[in-house]
Amino acid sequence: MPENHTRTPPPAPAPTPAPDPSGTPPAAAPEGPASPGYRAVFAVREFRFVFVAHLFSLLGVVVSELALTVLVYDMTKSPLLSSLTFALGFLPYLLGGTLLAGLTDRLPPRRILVVCDFVCAGCVAVMAAPATPVAVLLLLRCAIAVVSPVFNGTRMATLADILGEGDLFVLGRSLLRIVSQSALLTGYAAAGVLLTVVPPRGALVVTAATFLASALLLRLGTARRPARAEGAPAGLSGTFAVLRNRRVRALMLMFWVPPLFAVVPEALAAPYADRIGVSTAALGLLMCALPVGTIAGELFAGSFLSAATRSRIVLPLAVTGVLPYLLYAPEPGVALAAAALLLAGATGAYTLGLDAWFVAAVPEEQRGRAMTLMTAGMMTVQGVGMAGAGIAAEFAPVHLVVAGTGVLGTLCLLAAAFELRATERRDGADRHMTSR
Repeated sequence: MPENHTRTPPPAPAPTPAPDPSGTPPAAAPEGPASPGYRAVFAVREFRFVFVAHLFSLLGVVVSELALTVLVYDMTKSPLLSSLTFALGFLPYLLGGTLLAGLTDRLPPRRILVVCDFVCAGCVAVMAAPATPVAVLLLLRCAIAVVSPVFNGTRMATLADILGEGDLFVLGRSLLRIVSQSALLTGYAAAGVLLTVVPPRGALVVTAATFLASALLLRLGTARRPARAEGAPAGLSGTFAVLRNRRVRALMLMFWVPPLFAVVPEALAAPYADRIGVSTAALGLLMCALPVGTIAGELFAGSFLSAATRSRIVLPLAVTGVLPYLLYAPEPGVALAAAALLLAGATGAYTLGLDAWFVAAVPEEQRGRAMTLMTAGMMTVQGVGMAGAGIAAEFAPVHLVVAGTGVLGTLCLLAAAFELRATERRDGADRHMTSR
């Protein structure tokens, strides 16, 4: 889609971060079109606590996933139950994101974050007990996945309180995503090394400690803030209240559609490597290429592009995000396939501008719920995309499935982009009528 077809939203106001508990004044975002850069985000003390807590929490998630998968396989010798343990990290997201999303606006955000960390620590501690049976292990895995979208949505909304609704918020969100993508490259390797030193239950004890460390950092390092909307509707009625906003629906769709298709090459990396007859090292390269491209794209956009430029490139990058998958059509070797994945990952830089649009569109009293729904949807569609890729690969060659994803995904993204542009035109018309 040509860039001149995309209407650039008005620039967001300069953020005014909230004071941190120590009384140290936060760093103000510089005025002007230039991006303040990632260093300005770390100048805000509260964000530093949130960032380090995110590292601990992420470490806990990665270690627990691998340790629990190994533990279940050791207890059952069942590949099905072992893989189901991993899949349960995706499936309950939708349940927690829809039924519990209302809590994020009805309760003080710091309390939610700390309680969620304590719930995860408690679940993992029970997992580490020698007498815990497999069925209970799986139920506890589900419990962690149910509270995860509540935690993630609350943290995202809290970032807007800490960093303001402008460029610092966008860069803060970007940093958390970069850390999460980096975990795909190093986290599982580090967890594998840990499991060579301690047994799976011992690794789970380490995981419980990381969740407790995250809870302590959030409790001591972030300010106490009141609930955004104590009388907000609970349950599905509140969810529908958020989704009645056409602009918010369109933005959520733009967050959900790209990952639905983006995960296909990763889900099929092992069968593709087997089909073209390459080594395990080559398989590792294919698995790493997409997150490496994503990290590079986000770092470039966050470091060198202004907020206005990041806004202009949202739709062009989003719509073309899975087009590189067409390079899979002639069944390429590892080098060309990895290049396609790197390029597709780099287009993920569109999320910085999209974050700015989203926080500007959602009313403050619905921010926690909306962000919880958005994050829950993103995790859910990734699970759907992985499952769909596996089903399609049962009936068609892997390389054609990936190439077909490039076609189908681009068509779906075009439809989502047209819907998003329609909400922009409507909003512009509303402002024009109001000003007359």
